[in-house]
Amino acid sequence: MTTRPSPTPSAAEVLDRSSVRDAMSLGLFHCAADDEIAVVARTMAEKAIHCVIVAGIVSRDRAGEHLSWGIVSDMDLMRALAPGGEGTTAAEVAGTEILTVSPRESLQSAVQLMTEHETAHLVVVSPDTGRPVGMLSTLDVARVVDAA
Repeated sequence: MTTRPSPTPSAAEVLDRSSVRDAMSLGLFHCAADDEIAVVARTMAEKAIHCVIVAGIVSRDRAGEHLSWGIVSDMDLMRALAPGGEGTTAAEVAGTEILTVSPRESLQSAVQLMTEHETAHLVVVSPDTGRPVGMLSTLDVARVVDAA
């Protein structure tokens, strides 16, 4: 009796059967709202990350909920490093729209959200507390698809 190798699942199938929890990076790197942009740049460089949580600022998520944090993405950092940005603080730069996702959501749903908002990062929040518990990036999604 010969067995046929099972077909390789398509990327869409992998995304449908995977959850955000399967792909997300646990934990977060953060900075204070009054940290200068050079501190944010150092954190990103040392940790090899593309997004930092900024604690101590008031912002809103996509559902209009008030949050006590924001994010600085790599592109926010680049804009702040333009001429005239010296002395800029993390709170002043935290311009990336905060998009949150539950670890329980499907990876396909998260990818759709990233695509609709043209962003490379989603903040993963606990469904119980609403607090950030991790990050989902495009690279995290690529790893799941590649591993299938």
